[in-house]
Parts: sequence; structure tokens; C-alpha cells
Amino acid sequence: MAMSDPLADMLTRVRNAYMVKFDSVNMPLSKLKVSVAKILKEEGYITDYHIQKDDVQGVLSIDLKYDQSNDKVIIGLRRVSKPGCRRYVNADNIPKVMSGLGIGIVSTSKGVMTDRQARKMRLGGELLCEVW
Repeated sequence: MAMSDPLADMLTRVRNAYMVKFDSVNMPLSKLKVSVAKILKEEGYITDYHIQKDDVQGVLSIDLKYDQSNDKVIIGLRRVSKPGCRRYVNADNIPKVMSGLGIGIVSTSKGVMTDRQARKMRLGGELLCEVW
């Protein structure tokens, strides 16, 4: 069966893996998921990500990050723009996540980037998800 929202599936897999304290989580590979994982690594929300090739489409493996007291680093993940109701924002209307403590991930014409980068470059686009 075809998946209608692969990004929501990725966020749910990460959320579920954190709940049971897994070290890593695997999911089907896509370019959008790799872009989101790259941003999560750059912002310090995950330890690392790995791409494994197989015969079908490949596997994305994300190494989850915990703090010194073994608490999860990512408190919340929320999908904002959904396949049934896309949410587009211009550079002036990109919302701040948790008053700037979290990040928004925006798909722009220049690629997938954080809300801060999109504001700095004066780019709008589809607000994919929020992480805090």
C-alpha cells in the first residue's frame, strides 16, 4: 500500500522511537527525509544519520540523541503542512517555534532549510514541520 505522507511517517517513527528509548530508528529513504535529517543533525537534535542502499529504495537510519540524564533531546515534533491542507508562508509570516527555542523546517525554492535561514534569505515556502 502506498504511503500518502512519508514525512509524517518519519516524524511518527522518531517520536515512537524516543518513547521506547531506542538508540536509532530506520525508515524508507527519500530526498525530503534526508534533507530534514540533515537539518536535525545541524541543529543538534539528532546525533547522526546514515543512508543504506538496498535493492528497493534504500533505508535512512537516524541515531537519536539523549542528554546526560537520559532524557530525549526532541521534546516535540509536529507536522504543519499536510497533504490535504498545505500551509504556505512568505518570509514575513514564518512563525517562530516556541518563541525561537524550536525550529521550523521550510521547503523553499532554494531547498529545505530552517525558519531562521528562510527569514534571513527572505524566502517563503511550505512550512513542513516544527521541532522543539
